[in-house]
Amino acid sequence: MKNIKLIYFIILLFLTLLWLLADPILFSSYKFYPLRKSMLSYTGIMAIAVMSIGMILAIRPVIIEPIFGGLDKNYRLHKWLGVTGLIFSVLHYLWAMVPKWLVGWGLMAKPARHRSNEEMNTQLLFFKEQHGLAESIGEWAFYALILFIFLALVKWFPYRYFFKTHRFIAVIYLFLVFHSIILMKVDYWDEAIAWLTVLLMIAGSFAAFLSLSRKIGVSRRSVGNIKNINYFSDNRVLGLSIDLENSWSGHQAGQFAFVTFDKKEGPHPFTISSAWNNDARIEFLIKGLGDYTKTLPSILKAGDKVEIEGPYGQFDFSTGKPRQIWVAGGIGITPFIARIEALAAKKTDKQTSKCIDLFYCTNEPDESFINALKNSSELAGVKLHVLVAKKDGLLNTDQICDQVPDWQDSTIWFCGPKEFGKTLRAGFLNKGFINDDFHQELFDMR
Repeated sequence: MKNIKLIYFIILLFLTLLWLLADPILFSSYKFYPLRKSMLSYTGIMAIAVMSIGMILAIRPVIIEPIFGGLDKNYRLHKWLGVTGLIFSVLHYLWAMVPKWLVGWGLMAKPARHRSNEEMNTQLLFFKEQHGLAESIGEWAFYALILFIFLALVKWFPYRYFFKTHRFIAVIYLFLVFHSIILMKVDYWDEAIAWLTVLLMIAGSFAAFLSLSRKIGVSRRSVGNIKNINYFSDNRVLGLSIDLENSWSGHQAGQFAFVTFDKKEGPHPFTISSAWNNDARIEFLIKGLGDYTKTLPSILKAGDKVEIEGPYGQFDFSTGKPRQIWVAGGIGITPFIARIEALAAKKTDKQTSKCIDLFYCTNEPDESFINALKNSSELAGVKLHVLVAKKDGLLNTDQICDQVPDWQDSTIWFCGPKEFGKTLRAGFLNKGFINDDFHQELFDMR
């Protein structure tokens, strides 16, 4: 989280500084209308620039995953930039419209009209002729942007509809690129801010077309068939074993993939629950949490085709410290099962010498599932602690510290409900634990 917060503020600060170099009006005496013109330019450039970066992040560029700490952080930054782009768009709209409204109501004097050098430059004639069209397109695109970002943010809007409608933002973005190029202040074209913005819009447009053609992640897709299905009814977890038909780059324990069972529904992200043994086999544990995942046990059958895109994520258990504490909440046990399998299969792995405590917290215990987890943990040399909420209560920091000697020399790997992780992180930080040693995926892709 710290990385993406820093990157987010660096982006905003860098773009603002470049704009100030191009338009230093804030450092000079000014009247309202010249200020309005500059603020229109600033809010417009900031809106399209951060939206462009957001579009680039939306195509899941694997090469920059390590910078952010995983695709989950990438998507969190994508979300922040989308909301920030909307905020700057609203400010841009208000700077454009409020003075017009005030003039119409007789509360503000109309600006004096004069022909500028810009207007008399014949090379700009084409751009000048498109101003009216660009303004109209920008206004309607702004209204559509509000709608679709709102739908992306509200949790009650079903995922399958979110997946389909969110792609429309790529179309809206392309209209806003046209709006921005036509209406960019002419004086800026000699400045770095204009050319950086243009480069971002070119890259963002490429990303938008990639999204609209449904080519995101195409080079990382594999097709497979469901071989085995195992449903743990007590905790409503569906286990799938899939045989891959074509190439898979392999994965590390703790990574996830986008899985498509039905083209109409689209891909859903699921953590991989198996280690990679170069055997063309991959497994998933899927909890029936949403409307769609609840239906999977009744609609999936052996032999069904599955499309898998990945792997993604940096939840890789790499650490230089001698001890690890794993905390799993419910279906958050999945990445730990994959790591346990990897450790059990590679007894010579240097990380098997680490002391590992796994705290598995569940509201809905399934005896067969827990027994299998106990057996595999024992083989891998992992000390398992099972806590059932109704009997043991919610796991807290003090309980972990009491049961794990030398916890100060540990790294903590958490996967589970967001608020649970937030509470544990706060508890450890209060005890002087280093924030960077608490690892948690932000498994929220919208």
